[in-house]
Amino acid sequence: MTPATPRRETRQRHAVAVALGESAEFVSAQEIHARLRDGGDGVGLATVYRTLQHLAEDGEVDVLRTGEGEAVYRRCRSSGHHHHLTCRSCRTTVELDNAAVERWARTVGEENGFVDVDHVVEVFGTCAACAQASSASDPADPADPADAAEAQP
Repeated sequence: MTPATPRRETRQRHAVAVALGESAEFVSAQEIHARLRDGGDGVGLATVYRTLQHLAEDGEVDVLRTGEGEAVYRRCRSSGHHHHLTCRSCRTTVELDNAAVERWARTVGEENGFVDVDHVVEVFGTCAACAQASSASDPADPADPADAAEAQP
C-alpha cells in the first residue's frame, strides 16, 4: 500500500488504536490483545500484530525493541524521526533531544568515511522512581563495606 493511499478504518484497527492510546508507556502486542480480550473485544492476536505493523508503517506509532528483543508500541507523541530513553522496569519513556543524537550519528559516519547515514537509536535505563523502589526493597548488601559496618554489633 502506498503512503498516499489511506488504510481502511476497520473495527479491529480502531479497537487496537484506542487500546494503544490508553497507555502512556510502550506496550507489547500481547498486552494490547489481553486488554482487548478482557474488555470483551474479540480481536485476534494475529490481527493485533498486523494492525500494529500497519500503524507503524503509517507513522502513527513508535516501535522499540526491548533488551529481550520484544517489539513494544506507543502512540507517537511527536511527528518525524525521534528517539527515546525508556525505563527497563516500567517502560516510562522520555523523548530525547534529536539534535545531539543526529550530530553524533553524522559524526560517526563521517569519521568512518560513510555518507547518507541513517540510524536507529534506542536508549534504555532505569528511571529514578524504579531505582528508588528497587533500592528500598533490596536488603543490605554484605559485600558493601558500609552495610557490613552497620551490621556489626
